[in-house]
Amino acid sequence: MRSNATVLLLSMAMMVPAIAQTLPASGATPPRPLPVTPAPDAAAPTPAPDPVFTTCMTSLRGVAEKQGVTTASFDTYTQGLAADMSVLDLLDAQPEFTTPLWDYLAALVDEQRVSDGQAMLATHAELLGRVSQAYGVDPATVVAVWGVESDYGRVFGKRPLLVSLSTLSCFGRRQAFFRGEFLTTLKLLQAGDIRADGLTGSWAGAFGHTQFMPSTYERIAVDFDGDGRRNLIDSIPDALASTANYLVKSGWRTGEPWGYEVQLPAGFDVAQAGRTNRKPLTQWVAQGVARVDGQPLPADDRAAAVLVPTGVAGPAFLVFKNYDAIYSYNAAESYALAIALLADRLRGGKGLLTAWPTDDPGLGRPQRRELQTLLLARGHAIGTADGMIGTQTRRAIVLEQQRLGLQPADGRAGAKILAALKAEGPPVAPPEPPTP
Repeated sequence: MRSNATVLLLSMAMMVPAIAQTLPASGATPPRPLPVTPAPDAAAPTPAPDPVFTTCMTSLRGVAEKQGVTTASFDTYTQGLAADMSVLDLLDAQPEFTTPLWDYLAALVDEQRVSDGQAMLATHAELLGRVSQAYGVDPATVVAVWGVESDYGRVFGKRPLLVSLSTLSCFGRRQAFFRGEFLTTLKLLQAGDIRADGLTGSWAGAFGHTQFMPSTYERIAVDFDGDGRRNLIDSIPDALASTANYLVKSGWRTGEPWGYEVQLPAGFDVAQAGRTNRKPLTQWVAQGVARVDGQPLPADDRAAAVLVPTGVAGPAFLVFKNYDAIYSYNAAESYALAIALLADRLRGGKGLLTAWPTDDPGLGRPQRRELQTLLLARGHAIGTADGMIGTQTRRAIVLEQQRLGLQPADGRAGAKILAALKAEGPPVAPPEPPTP
């Protein structure tokens, strides 16, 4: 669905990475230095156009015309564009691949997202029923994608889409891919499906309620509300139906599960695991693979794979074709598991029964806010307790980890630092100075 088959989940961009990950990735073009502030009586200079970017845009103007974007449209939508080099640093800092799985899932499948998702199921029950009837995808899965991608429409991404995509079209790796996405965005604008004003999204160009890349939007988006536009930004019916349409085109099988949490037999050979290492279900059962909740597995030969994302000491999963459909949305095991496990919770499931192999589990957003409240009480200037673990919060955590002797002092928002600060109680205020 997205660039390099994955994109920073919108709220995760500031949540989890360690402080070191805020530095430019190896080989990435660093951000340009900020200009020197002029003297008060001097006019601020206008930054000179980047000659590489200007040349790139000139060449894309001709390519766009050959693909049906008029010169007038191209000039209108690219007027005033300037490269934003900061997007290049994000190409190699995607949390699906850099964040411990227990942290990633703790942030995306927390009680708040479950509660909000169940409210969305109730609020949009009639719409979701029609979507399910039209496409055969159950409401919980559609809503789970919505919840993970934009927190049910709350977080669309703040980066101007045309700026990000034009920059990635001219600099860094995978320029050919991003040029295709940039030109497709211009086509969508010209066709009137989307509007340029306020068009924002992720750093890599995903946008709307369920964060479609422009090329996916062009191929998959549907007009479910019947207003003549495929509008995944302002129309919840269009967005949810388009998500179901994407899953169907990716091989979704109506009425089948995505998979189950399972218990593996003693001595299980992990070389057998992996999403593409399929065997008939009966073979896995014959080896002793069983559902962890004690329920029987289906007695058939459908193709299935075993996943052990954190090794045999952690949760294991038996997955089917519908897991592959979810995986295709953003090709990372952590992402696919987030969607699948959130969907299970929205159906009333209790969550994982096997603990992650760590003594320092991740925190959901309510716990992150609690941690931030404790940091604020200790005088750390981190802004508000919003559950978003950004640079200031991570720096404050490092200071508290060092003060408390917790190792490693890495700025990670985990259960250990939260428990340690809670055990201390509120900080003791210094005594009032004596009255003269």
